[in-house]
Amino acid sequence: DPRGVSCVDAAGAAWTPRSPATRPVDYPSGMSGDAAGTLDPELPNLDPAVVDGYRNAPEAVVAEIIDGQLSLMPRPHRQHVRVAGELHGELRGPFDRGRDGPGGWVLMAEPELRLGPRPDVVVPDVAGWRRERLPAGFLAREAPAFIDLAPDWVCEVLSPSTEQVDRGRKLDLYRREGVGHVWLVSPVLRTVEVFRRHDLGWLLTATFAGDVAVRAEPFDAVELDLAVVWAP
Repeated sequence: DPRGVSCVDAAGAAWTPRSPATRPVDYPSGMSGDAAGTLDPELPNLDPAVVDGYRNAPEAVVAEIIDGQLSLMPRPHRQHVRVAGELHGELRGPFDRGRDGPGGWVLMAEPELRLGPRPDVVVPDVAGWRRERLPAGFLAREAPAFIDLAPDWVCEVLSPSTEQVDRGRKLDLYRREGVGHVWLVSPVLRTVEVFRRHDLGWLLTATFAGDVAVRAEPFDAVELDLAVVWAP
């Protein structure tokens, strides 16, 4: 029932109360004085070898840093890219541009997010920010390529190589940083899982499947036709 609400943890099981995770922000343990001298000025709390691997990753992979560890994943399959693009397109008109919808959002495809004090560096498929939260100059040409303001909504399109991380460490990260909603979208199963942040975990507020028209928070002001999202 799309209206039903259940409580789950990052792996999809029932959650139990837990306090938010905390992480140190000092230099990587065991670093010598010489090694400290090689720290990246933008990412000084990360192991220089991890940062080097991130900055020099091949173009054929998506590079991320989660919990201080380098993650290199193959670039997504064309079906994955297509679904992400169609979803972004369907939401952009009414919510970003205000065409036949309320506006009030900035939506971006594959933004580089640097979140938290270490930070974690992740690239969701689509992310959105409520405009009232954006600082002056957020979209200015001189702003850095990366974004360190946590989004209000994130969409991760699942693939076999990324689903475990998307459901696990990434959901934990997004909850820690205060992301309000996360959608997990499966092109294979043709499903959209809608999660809302809660102090003690993620609430799975709805699971939509197939060629249905839905109202999915936080974009429930306008009906979304999933048949368009799955269309080849």
